Formats: sequence, structure tokens, C-alpha cells
Amino acid sequence: MSADTIDPRRRAVLSAGALVLGFTLLPRRALAEFNGMGVPPIADKHLAGSLQRTPMLDAWIKIAADGKVTVFTGKAELGTGVRTALLQVAAEQLDVAPATIHFITADTGLTPNEGFTAGSHTMADSGTALLNAAAQVRALVVEGAAAQFKLDAAALRTVNGMIIAPDGRQMHYGLAVRTIDLHQAARVNSPLKQPRDYTVIGHSLPRVDIPAKLTGGAAYVQDMRLPGMVHARVVRPPAYGARLLSANAQAVERMPGVLKVHMDGNYLAVIASDEWQAVQAMRALSASARWQRGPALPSPANIHATLRALASQDIVVEDKKSKADSAVFTLKRRYTKQYVMHGSIGPSCSVALLAQGGMTVWTHTQGVYPLRAALAELLSMPLDDVRCIHTESAGCYGQNGADDVAADAALLARVLPGRPVRVQLMRDQENQWEPYAPAMSTQLAASLDADGKICDWQYELWSGSHNERPGNAGKLIPAQLLARPFVPSPSQPMPMPEGGGDRNAIPLYTLPQAKVVNHFLPVTPLRTSAMRSLGAHINLFAIEGMMDELAAAARTDPVAFRLRHMDDPRAREVIERSARQFGWNQRKRRRDHGFGFAFGQYKNIMAYVALAVEIRVERSTGAVHIVRVTAAVDCGQGVSPDGIRNQVEGGILQSASWTLYEKLQFTPDAITSVDWASYPIMRYSNVPGKVDVILIDRPGAPLLGVAEAAQGPMAGALGNALADATGKRWFDLPLAGPQLIG
Repeated sequence: MSADTIDPRRRAVLSAGALVLGFTLLPRRALAEFNGMGVPPIADKHLAGSLQRTPMLDAWIKIAADGKVTVFTGKAELGTGVRTALLQVAAEQLDVAPATIHFITADTGLTPNEGFTAGSHTMADSGTALLNAAAQVRALVVEGAAAQFKLDAAALRTVNGMIIAPDGRQMHYGLAVRTIDLHQAARVNSPLKQPRDYTVIGHSLPRVDIPAKLTGGAAYVQDMRLPGMVHARVVRPPAYGARLLSANAQAVERMPGVLKVHMDGNYLAVIASDEWQAVQAMRALSASARWQRGPALPSPANIHATLRALASQDIVVEDKKSKADSAVFTLKRRYTKQYVMHGSIGPSCSVALLAQGGMTVWTHTQGVYPLRAALAELLSMPLDDVRCIHTESAGCYGQNGADDVAADAALLARVLPGRPVRVQLMRDQENQWEPYAPAMSTQLAASLDADGKICDWQYELWSGSHNERPGNAGKLIPAQLLARPFVPSPSQPMPMPEGGGDRNAIPLYTLPQAKVVNHFLPVTPLRTSAMRSLGAHINLFAIEGMMDELAAAARTDPVAFRLRHMDDPRAREVIERSARQFGWNQRKRRRDHGFGFAFGQYKNIMAYVALAVEIRVERSTGAVHIVRVTAAVDCGQGVSPDGIRNQVEGGILQSASWTLYEKLQFTPDAITSVDWASYPIMRYSNVPGKVDVILIDRPGAPLLGVAEAAQGPMAGALGNALADATGKRWFDLPLAGPQLIG
């Protein structure tokens, strides 16, 4: 392996002379699952959702003596509206008004461990757990009231937190639960309300997280102001693997308001009384710092060749063999995507306080429990002495700098015990050091038989890790920069059906013969981790692009061709509904306009999405305008219709931005996408002219995650529309740009 293909973070750690070894007694599959979602082991596989791992009812719901209800979830609000949707689920089954519930999310001191809020698992796991836990708690409350009323429980009804007897007697939940112990394991069967009786689920409630954001209130961790709080800024190295030679800490410590300059190996930070003083001191400290450059990054022009040449762990994720008809036509294609940045509008921030022997960290991490474990290791503190409380920030849908800045805050709070320390990254620090969505390369060969049906499908992909969330301290950048650095735990592939780079690599279409191989790259040149939909973005771009090309070869309409290869009735319905609503069969050809269609079921286990798009291409500039989008969505029982539409619309826009514009800029010396000029995202002027989202509701059906379901289909539909508009197919993301001129 050449010098320019080794992960510089690992090289830097080894060259520093510190090697930390660890082991686990968990079996490999269990370890991969923990690393993937950060969840505890299953306690009872027969229970619903996250009750499998946290079965005690009072871990989810508590009822006070005065009747006040508190509901807990281990999932976090990331801007997706799940706080409101989960609240609706609990309120519906408890028969209480949503506004009366005290709802607590993602706090290691209070809530269940549900690992990461990721992978569109919130409603499927936590929503399902709350649905069943709330129904069982309501039944127990009724039993308690029945015993006190000396009536049959079946004769009682519940309304707004009250149990009402046929003779008019009433009792609030707090009185009814006096003789009931909620500290008991959930049962397999739950007395769920009939969907026809729902008054909260299936209705769009105002989102509880919006008022503070809309009015400029204290909505985000950046807004926190605790008594005695001080401000810190960090100085990151100029590039991966750079080593600090010197810095004039003494001069900076004499600056107004500076309380402390902290230096530890390659780690540099300053603490000051107010934020502007901290920023000024950081700039002075950065200007005085002298660094030895680290190893060079590979050439961006050759990044895909570089990745394909790396050592890989080859995993066959699908190998379906059967007697198939002979191929009369075969098409081979290669698709690529670049490194993509989360690009959170608000740079990452955290507040930490060391007091009375305990460390409390307010953080917008997507996994408070996994982060707590990493911070405890970093600080050499007992696990129970570290508490992580989720506090919202600008959404990123993946791993941005949130975990790193939480480690910064914890390290600096240890330097200044008794004072809350607030750390916020600068824009260039966020951009240069966040974990990116991996660059990926895929290749696909597919064949048609004499009847114009697919008879063979061969797909391969090359990708680094899509999950480097903090399973240990070494996953955190500050921990890697210390004089005694922590080593990242080895990268592990995420097993299917979740998958990482291979997420959605197995087509849902009916194929007689198919093979899918994931060439997992344990070590890659740039830092990467999770971003919304993971590998599904390019995998569905490739699958849906090939479906259009095969349809053309078979002289069949693209939608009809998909239906010809689809047996899943729910998939067929979203395909048919979106095409019909869009007017697919009535589309009219116009110069420089193109139409595209695509389908995907997220991870082949979550929400179904099919969508059609119309675009217009400016040949003089290469600009792509999205005229309209029509999507059909099936996510089972819909809890909040408005919330579902929000997520599908947001996914369509974000995927369009990735697919058309986004590409990380770097040179062999450093990451150069340090601002919005050097990392373009979709502007308001490029937003689709019209987006229609059709919801196919299935009352009583399992809750299916929807937040990431539109990413892949939108990429596929845009690729197909662009080919339709230009008469030429494009295989390398991003698509828009000078290549379209002419």
C-alpha cells in the first residue's frame, strides 16, 4: 500500500509511539450491530421495537401521584419532527392530551439506551416501543382503578388521563396507579386501540420544536447560556497528520479575557470570559502555531482509481442463482460519487460542566449513550460519572462535528472545573475535520433475455466506512490529537439489511439471477462516516439508471418495465400512484426538458418511495432546473402526515443538491472546501418549482422509517431525467456543470 493511501490519522497515532489494544467478548455479529446502531443487547426478541432491549415499562412511562405523565425516548430530535410524532404515539395509546405529557428525549441520566438516532429507525423502533408500552400502561392503570372502584376493568373507559366508571365516578391516572407497580416487563401482546378510534395518530399536530426556532428563542445548543459559563475555541491542525512544533501560548494568555491556553500534544485550545475574546485568542494562537505537515492526500482527479486499488474486505451480500433464459443483450456501466460534506448551516457546538465529580455534556450527538462511553474512556472516568444530554442543533442527518466538539468541551471543562465551558467550531474547522460521506465507485452488468426481461444482474461496489461514530474514544478527533493519543477502533462493515456502502445495493425487483459484492475498504485516505441514506444514494442511482437503459433496450416504457419486474404489491402501488399523479403517460416532449422516474424501498425494509421528475437544462450554462416532482410514499401507519411530507420533501431537496452540485474540494496538501464558496450547495433559486407528496396510509400497519427514503430515488430520477433531456447518460456524480454545455 502506497504512502498516499494510508489513513493519516492512524499513521500519526502510530508514529507518536502509543498503541492501545483492546478486546471484547461480544461475538462478531453482535459487535457489528453495536458499532452500527450503538444499541444494547436484546433481552426479549418477542417484544416490539426497542422494548426488545429495554423491556421495563417504567423505563418508558412514569405516572406521578398527581396524575402527571412523563414519557421517555432514547431517540433525539434532529429536525425531523420525531419528537412530535413520538409524543402523538404515546398520547394516543395512553388516552391523554399530548400537551399534558412531559416528554424527555435522549438523556443518559433519564432515558432508555436506543443507540443512535439514525437509519430511519426512530418510528420503527422507538415509536413501536411507545405504542405498545403506552397501551400496556393504560391497561394497568385501568386495572388499578377497577380494583378501587370494585368494578370489572372492561366496564371502565379512559378520557384525557381520567378513568371513568359507568356510574359517573372518575379517577385520574395518579390515583389509579397507586396500587400498580409499573416496574414490570412488557408483555408480548398489547391491548392496542383500534386504528378507527385514533384521534391523535394520523393527524398533523403543530410541531413542538418549531416555536422557539421560529421566534429566535433558545432552540439550539448554541443558544445555551448557563450561569458562570465561559467560552472556548480550538485550533485544529492544518491537515491530517500534522504535528505541532511550537505555539506562543504565553503571549495569548496575556490577551484580554483569556483564562487559559490548553496545549496537549497536537491539541490546542483557548478559554476566555466571552465568545469574541475566545475567537480573537484562537486567531492569535493559530497564527503563532508552527506545524510539521502530515502525509499527502491522494490526487482528487484519481480518487476512484486510488480507492479501487486499496486493500478490501470482499463481502458477497447477494448470490442468487437459478436457471435463467439466455441473454441476448448485456449492458455494463460504471458509476461514481465524490466525497460529500454534511454542510450543517450551524457549526457544531457543545457545553460541558465538571462539578462534584461528574461530567455533564450538552450535545447534539445522534447517540448520547455511545458518546458517553467514548467520553468516559477519553476522560478516564467511570461511565456513571458522565452524562450526555441531547440538545438540538442545525440538523445534519449523519455524523458531522457534533461528537468531536463534545469531546472538546469535556476536555476543556476538565481544565476549568466548576465552570460551564461552551465550545463552538468555526466554519472552516467544521468543513475540514468533519467525517465526509465516502466517495464510492460501483460497476454493474445486466442482461436481457429474448422476451425483454432481466435475466442476469451483477453488481459490485467499492466504499470506505459509512459508520465511524464514537464506539471508542479513538473515533474522536480531539482524542487523536493528544500527546498520548487514543487509537480508533478498526472499521467494521455494517451487516445487511442495514448495510453501509451496500445499503440498497440489492434490487427489490424480481431477478432470476443476481450477485452483489461489497468491496469494503477498512482504511481510506479521508475521514468518513454516516450521512443520510449511506450507500443507498449511489446504489439506487445506479440501479434505477440501469433500469431505464434496459427499458430502452427492451423498447418498453420505463414505468411499465419496472412493473414488469416487480412482485411486491406495495411497491407496485407507489410506482403506479406516483406515475398516475405525475401524468407520466401524458408527458409532452419539449426542447431541453427531460422526465425521469425511480423507485426504492429504503434498505428494502423501511418506507417505499417512487417519484417522477421533470427538469429543464440550460445548454448555455449547464444549469439544471427542477420543474416539478411527484412522489408517492408508503410508510405503513402514518403518524404525522405533515411530518412525513416534511421529510420526503427535505430528502428530495437534499438529494438533488448532492446529485447535481456537491463535491468536496481537496488537494494533496489539505481540504480546501472551507466555506460556502468552495463547497456549493443548492441555492433557493434552484429549489424545485413544485413538489407533490402522495401518502398511502395503512392504518394499523407497522411504522416504517421514512426520513431517508427519498434520497436514492431522487438521485435515480434526476439521472434519468438528465439523460432524457440531453440524449446522453451521465454516470459520475455530481451531474450539473460545464459538461452539460452545448
